Amino acid sequence: MYSKQIFFLTVAVILISCNSSQKQILPAKSHLEWSDAEIGALFHLDVQVFEPEYKWRETRDYQPDPSVFNPKQLNTDQWIKAAKSAGATYAVLVAKYCSGFSLWPTKAHEYSVKNSPWKNGEGDVVKDFIASCKEYGVKPGIYASASANAYCHVDNPGLVLSGDSDEQKKYNQIVKAQLTELWTQYGDLFEIWFDGGVLPPDKGGIEMLSLLEKYQPNAIAFQGPYGFANNIRWVGNENGVAPYPCWARADSTTSATGLIQIKGLNGNPDGAFWCPGEADFPLRENAFQGGWFWHKGEDSTLRSVNDLMDRYIQSVGRNTNMLLGIVVDDRGLVPDADVTRLAEFGNELKSQFAESLGSTGGKGNIFTVNFPSPQKLNYVVIEEDISKGERIRDYKLFVKQEENWKQISEGSCIGHKRIEKIPNLITTGIKFEITRASGTPLIKEINCY
Repeated sequence: MYSKQIFFLTVAVILISCNSSQKQILPAKSHLEWSDAEIGALFHLDVQVFEPEYKWRETRDYQPDPSVFNPKQLNTDQWIKAAKSAGATYAVLVAKYCSGFSLWPTKAHEYSVKNSPWKNGEGDVVKDFIASCKEYGVKPGIYASASANAYCHVDNPGLVLSGDSDEQKKYNQIVKAQLTELWTQYGDLFEIWFDGGVLPPDKGGIEMLSLLEKYQPNAIAFQGPYGFANNIRWVGNENGVAPYPCWARADSTTSATGLIQIKGLNGNPDGAFWCPGEADFPLRENAFQGGWFWHKGEDSTLRSVNDLMDRYIQSVGRNTNMLLGIVVDDRGLVPDADVTRLAEFGNELKSQFAESLGSTGGKGNIFTVNFPSPQKLNYVVIEEDISKGERIRDYKLFVKQEENWKQISEGSCIGHKRIEKIPNLITTGIKFEITRASGTPLIKEINCY
């Protein structure tokens, strides 16, 4: 998506005293629920699906007419069922992308579904999406970026191209009106996505923090306004690969102002904020507009099941959530090939982690799991009790072979989940040894598969 190509941030830093490493920085209740959710889906549907020649940043003086938007078979139930088959427990709808075309009948301007032929201008994709999420037990979210809007002649980080102050005020009124609609008309949201971050008032943006706290105080905010309790951060790429280590704590939270490049992708176990990472990537690789939008004839760009499994290990298995981008075609449906691949991935995920060979947990520094007979070991999954913080700093992992312990890996960050992939070793047990910690280590569970 656009903002990752030119992603610059202002870093809000709080000075920490010399004993800050001992300070208790704990996740909010919303953070705990979000980490447990692990896998999300991100749905894109916009005018370029119907008019693929349109490129919002390159055609500044041209906008597709709302009449091009007519997904006659649109079925959000089908979207959500497809995402759920892949293991997604939450879903985020891109309600307005960079074109400015809005998928709900906004009162802020005329460039929306209300002036399209779809359902004779009486439709509301956001309403349908939220209803489908509730129907199938998937937590709903909305992509609500204010950083770019071609219809309003605005580009990253949320400034009008003309530089005119009156025009900026008018755009800010549109932003506030649209976010108020999205945050008050559709119920509680699980996650709100600010692609490109949030432009603070002193740089020309609206007072986003108070608006968010007023209407959606419990939502998780991807790149949300500085000071919001439930912020999460970007991992620095659109490949679904989190850096390792990727601590949930960080030295700062961020907001887009175009001044300072993002830093600190690994986080900091002694950081002043709980702000974990989310790893987003598209199901279609090297495809139309980064793979985020549908284009005819690109079914061959679908990632393989093995590729998706690797990204799961490198996102969820590195203490971040995995957010998988899913296209919607010009019918208004997730393409058949994509539906099949999502189900294949979900089935593979279930089969790989279906039956634990053994488990353990609790307080302490050394944990062992013994198997009654030699077993082929593929994964060791370690989960920390993050409700008490990230305490583990360094660890070593051993396998038992012929009554001897052999070290096979070492690491640092565990957090919500660390997945150690083992190359088909035959062993009679594992030993997990914590060699450095801040406080008493609390293991929620260790499972072997």
